[in-house]
Amino acid sequence: PAIQPQDIIKLCYQAAYGAEHLLSDPDGARRYLQQEYDETSVSDVPLWEPISEAVCRVNLAGWKRENLPLEWLFRMFAASCSGKAGDAATLNDRLTRAEAVLRTVKVGFSMEDWQKALTAYREAGMPAVHHSAIYREKEHPAYRIVRTSLLRLLPVLESVAARREAEAPYVIAIDGRAASGKSTMGQQLAEILGAGLVHMDDFFLPLELRTEQRLHTPGGNVHYERFREEILPHLRQPEPFSYRKFVCSVKALQGDRQVAGSSIRIVEGSYSLHPELGHYADLTVFSDVDPDEQFRRILARNGPIWGEQFRQKWIPMEEAYFNAFHIREQADLRV
Repeated sequence: PAIQPQDIIKLCYQAAYGAEHLLSDPDGARRYLQQEYDETSVSDVPLWEPISEAVCRVNLAGWKRENLPLEWLFRMFAASCSGKAGDAATLNDRLTRAEAVLRTVKVGFSMEDWQKALTAYREAGMPAVHHSAIYREKEHPAYRIVRTSLLRLLPVLESVAARREAEAPYVIAIDGRAASGKSTMGQQLAEILGAGLVHMDDFFLPLELRTEQRLHTPGGNVHYERFREEILPHLRQPEPFSYRKFVCSVKALQGDRQVAGSSIRIVEGSYSLHPELGHYADLTVFSDVDPDEQFRRILARNGPIWGEQFRQKWIPMEEAYFNAFHIREQADLRV
């Protein structure tokens, strides 16, 4: 309600540039976040609010209310500061769109005030701006800019936060459809949680075990015997460990994968919830995607030749496994 032209301009700047201009001093940014968090009171403000298709504001009052570790938010914010910067053309487009909206709604300032502020802003070279004094006094903004894509992690983070005092390492398993974002989710969670990460792609079935009977068994194309031997004994131990990885390009074991020491472990990839592995995870997640979007992503990632291979072979094998063992239905979370 107390928004001013300066705050609209700031909103447009954040929509265009995200958080990239804010993290030149990570240590200082972390200290400032802690200070701001300590001064913020819990309220019913939304946990997050959208700014654009790409970024949102995560409110500190909402984060505090949900009792989520502040370091996780800092790491989400830091991850959101990387990537391609926006540009003046994008910012000008956002400002133009904002002006069109302002002509249709009632706000606490006139269009003349807006035009005056906008002209002065453009003449100044369109720099980053602070919130107006009125907005700060009335609305008490306290938030961090985060990429909208990271919001997919919130249900997982909330579940982990509820159990983070457990003594033994907490284990998360992420199964799901091809091209649904399992690997991306696993990597993002590992960075935010400081977790050790295991990839099921490293456990494709070696050639000597690819019998017709094995490949016709739901989920049979994963080397679950080696997973049980090389991974399961270490998941509940916080020390770092390593395992051998299967490399598809040479169709053989080649090199080792290092898993960081941590109180949290993540196993990501198709077949990570195979019954042959037992109930080893504290939290199970099914990563889903619409079939049309799935195939679009596969084509973009793998090209038409491999895309057809996925369509005719790998996707049907995955679906047979999901259906045979009700993997999606039995997962704790579906995202």
